[in-house]
Amino acid sequence: MSHSIALSFEDGITRFVVARPDETVADAAYRNGINIPMDCGNGACGACKCRIETGRYDAGAYIEEALTDAEAALGFALACQVRPESDLAVSIMASSSACKTKPRIFETTLRAVARLTPTTIGFTLDRPADFNLLPGQYVNLGIPGADEQRSYSMSSAPGASPLTFLVRDIPDGRMSTWLRDAAKPGATMRFSGPAGAFYLRDTSRPLLLLAGGTGLAPFLSMLGQLAAIGYAHPVRMVYGVTNEADLAMLPELQSYAEILPDFAFVTCVAAADSAHPRKGYVTAHVDPAWLHGGDVDLYLCGPPPMVEAVRTWLGTQGIVPAAFHYEKFVPAITEPQRRVA
Repeated sequence: MSHSIALSFEDGITRFVVARPDETVADAAYRNGINIPMDCGNGACGACKCRIETGRYDAGAYIEEALTDAEAALGFALACQVRPESDLAVSIMASSSACKTKPRIFETTLRAVARLTPTTIGFTLDRPADFNLLPGQYVNLGIPGADEQRSYSMSSAPGASPLTFLVRDIPDGRMSTWLRDAAKPGATMRFSGPAGAFYLRDTSRPLLLLAGGTGLAPFLSMLGQLAAIGYAHPVRMVYGVTNEADLAMLPELQSYAEILPDFAFVTCVAAADSAHPRKGYVTAHVDPAWLHGGDVDLYLCGPPPMVEAVRTWLGTQGIVPAAFHYEKFVPAITEPQRRVA
């Protein structure tokens, strides 16, 4: 049986390839012209060491000098030996350019644009037939009529169609202005991707999701994936915004609370003069029980000050999460957003 492999490189680029039955990760990559690091090809040198982030696999045969038992326990493997037993997401210890590959470019059609809140725009794109993503990733979307692009996380789950996006309406933003004043269904749009190391990993632990503003988008994608697989472990979310008018997609979050067996969310508003029942920052509204004494995977997406505040707050709690994945985003930048996981 063939399996899809998402090869994620150190520069944030992700390329999807299909492994034929009995092919290794390295076999599938090389057959698709992606030259991941490799030397001996028989599990002896360790040059093709990678990390399996999601999926089941046969690690194959190798010697201790190439891969230690401690490394294997952390999910590291040798690409020349790994044979997928399900779809995989694999972190490659090299840049995409070093592996002689680059982001794919897709052309698609704008299906709809909608005003979600006074400060938020949602839009949808037709999904190209051969486009794949990991839940939480982003694309670099070209601005029609301009030689610029913006990086936006998708709120749609892997496999869903159309592709959906949730973006802040910035008054003088080039993409915001186009979406607000000029965008019409049927317009042609181009994007590259997917990209980013902020995506849902395999886990069997409770999850804590902290979203700031339109940093909600990747979490909607993750929740869609969790619903698809029937995730039964506790999932808690705190969604914070500056003003109450910024809160978006609440019916969608409520629908996931009804679908997922153990998902709950709360919202909070930073503005002191808000009438919202929960004021302040997200950290003020995390129930300590949601940290499970550290036996939790924490995902965080928001502006840089929020990310730094959460990291400081974790230090004051004396808690080290089993896994901590975060993404910083800055509105209205022309280069791909900084992604840290």
